[in-house]
Amino acid sequence: MTQAPRKHELDKIDRIILAELQADGRMTNVELARRAGISAPPCLRRVRRLEEAGVIRGFHADIDPAELGWDVTFFALVGLDTQKEAVLTAFEEMVRGWPEVRECHMIRGGGDFLLKLVARDTAHENELTRRLTSHPNVTKVQTLQTIRTAKSLPGVPVEGAKA
Repeated sequence: MTQAPRKHELDKIDRIILAELQADGRMTNVELARRAGISAPPCLRRVRRLEEAGVIRGFHADIDPAELGWDVTFFALVGLDTQKEAVLTAFEEMVRGWPEVRECHMIRGGGDFLLKLVARDTAHENELTRRLTSHPNVTKVQTLQTIRTAKSLPGVPVEGAKA
């Protein structure tokens, strides 16, 4: 298996920092430095460099949707009538404005976009589906409601991060 070329050269310490922050973005710099085996000042410089380079895109809280009344998570496979760039861009701009759309991926095979959405209840899910199907360039919407989630991890595997 060949690997795609990397945009940024990362050493073992960078990878440890990334793996640790991905697992717990709230840890102190002192604790992060201890886990990475370096002192705090260079650890902070490395984190800032990784942020500036775009390797670290941000930090966020992982909120339980049901605790805030978002009881339904579903996916929508969306097909458009054309793949002209103006139509693709217009669709992306539309869904960017919907707070219920949590992810939007242009895909290959079986459709044009895969959306991850949250809804308050089934009626709200149906309303969101109607909004999608009413878009002038949408020809197909297939929804898949989540029953339960067995695994949900943020980020990506960080290879070479083991001490």
